[in-house]
Amino acid sequence: QVQLVESGGGLVQPGASLRLSCAASGFTVSNYVMSWYRQVPGKERELVARITTATAGGLTNYADSVKGRFTISRDNAKNTVYLQMNSLKPEDTAMYYCNALKVIRYWGHGTQVTVSS
Repeated sequence: QVQLVESGGGLVQPGASLRLSCAASGFTVSNYVMSWYRQVPGKERELVARITTATAGGLTNYADSVKGRFTISRDNAKNTVYLQMNSLKPEDTAMYYCNALKVIRYWGHGTQVTVSS
C-alpha cells in the first residue's frame, strides 16, 4: 500500500527556515518523480519543487518564486524526500503536499506552513 506522510510544517517568522519531510512506504522514492506542491484556500495547487528518478539523474527544478531559497532532496536509505525552505516569506504560507508520480500519481495529506510575524 502506497503511503506518503508529510511532516515538519509549523508557524515561523519571516526569514526563518523549515525542513519538510515526506516519508514514503509501499514504493521506492528513487524510482518515482517526487514533487512538493503547495496550495492556499481558493487557489490551485502549484508545483514548488521536483526531483526526477535516480535513473534520470535526480534532476531538480523549482518554481521561480522559490528558486535559490528552497531545495528538494532525497534520502534513498530512509525512503524519504525533503524540502529545505530558507528565507521564508509570508507568501510561502500554504498547505504543502508531497507527490509521487510513476504512471499513477499519489498524494500525501499535507503539512501546514505559516509564515507570519
